[in-house]
Amino acid sequence: MAGPAENVIGAARRLIANLIDTGETRLRLAVVEWEAERERLLTLLLLAGAGLIMLSFAVGMLLLLIVVMYWEENRLQVIAICAGALFVIAAGLILAARRVARRRKLMAATLRHLDHDRQALRPEHE
Repeated sequence: MAGPAENVIGAARRLIANLIDTGETRLRLAVVEWEAERERLLTLLLLAGAGLIMLSFAVGMLLLLIVVMYWEENRLQVIAICAGALFVIAAGLILAARRVARRRKLMAATLRHLDHDRQALRPEHE
């Protein structure tokens, strides 16, 4: 029959083993989330880059068409209007990109699980 000291040591070992297992699980979750987020961001950057290149060519051609159409009458006014419209569109896109960048939280599931673990380990009277 085991004595009280051996029971305490055995319980401490089990507690440490459980803490190490929980930490390893959380670390593995963090790594999986990080890899998924990295893949998503790489795909997003590639698609956005290709789309922006095509969009810039299309906008350039459209602006060239508009300027050529009004070359004889009001070329400077048309160029100024096109430039102003591009500045307004660019400002709107920058604001939208900032809003999207704030929305995504990196490794949200890992942080949620760690918070849950922290709450579970706190004493009941606090």
